[in-house]
Amino acid sequence: MLFATQLFLAVEEGEEVSGLDLLKPETPELIAGIVAFAIVAWFVWKFAWPAFTQTLEARQQAIAGQLEEAEKAKIEAESLLKDYQEQLAQAREEANRVVEEARQQGESLKADIVAKAEREADEIRRRAREDAEAERARAQTELRREVAELSLDVAEKVTAGAIDREGQRALVDRYIAELERMGS
Repeated sequence: MLFATQLFLAVEEGEEVSGLDLLKPETPELIAGIVAFAIVAWFVWKFAWPAFTQTLEARQQAIAGQLEEAEKAKIEAESLLKDYQEQLAQAREEANRVVEEARQQGESLKADIVAKAEREADEIRRRAREDAEAERARAQTELRREVAELSLDVAEKVTAGAIDREGQRALVDRYIAELERMGS
């Protein structure tokens, strides 16, 4: 403002103002500006700069703390991931074990069923053999009796009563017994 006032006074007095005079401040004005700048710089250096530095340090510490927390969270997340992967692996192993046990139980049950069926089949075959043997023995007995009766009838007709019936029967039984010995 002082400069504007001087310019106005110089124009009124009729002095000629050059371009360099307009840019160059007066010496007292220059000294006052330097002193004002030094005072402002001293206040900034004394009060503002420490607060600014303290704010920057607090911000750096906050960022460092956040980085440490982020690193801890990352480590914890990796640990949890590892735990989950281990649990998953254990669950898979358990599932495989259960499937294997079920397969073994199935095979055991199958073997038991097959063994039981074989025992039942053997029992059925044994009974069938016994029944067949019994039927064969019955048929042989029946056949012997019929052969004896036929033999007696034939012998009675041939001999016309020369031999008694009991004697003939004994004769036929001996004959059949000899035939069986020859066949065996």
